[in-house]
Amino acid sequence: MKMSENQLSDQYSDEGFWGKVKNYAKAAGERVLEPALKLYYAANDGDTPAWAKTTIFGALGYFIFPIDVIPDIAPVVGYTDDLGVLAAAIAATAVHIKNEHTEKAKAILTQWFS
Repeated sequence: MKMSENQLSDQYSDEGFWGKVKNYAKAAGERVLEPALKLYYAANDGDTPAWAKTTIFGALGYFIFPIDVIPDIAPVVGYTDDLGVLAAAIAATAVHIKNEHTEKAKAILTQWFS
């Protein structure tokens, strides 16, 4: 099932994002959660332009959408597609990801994985 960025943006919600992050943190691991959290904080920054927020919410919508190209329950490779989408969104919006977004993401990950 192929969905557009706008359709995936429509799938995004704060509740869905935090639910997925909290329920699947250990399975997804820091490698997947760090870019997701950076994007989340960038999207919630008033300085981030609308086009970048649309890209970010599309990627985060894909991350929380229950039907993936590669199901998240598949061992090892289950989050590969999520990581690819998140990495592409980071590449497209990198100029709008501030040090403070990275620091917040790392602080959360330190709490969860230390």
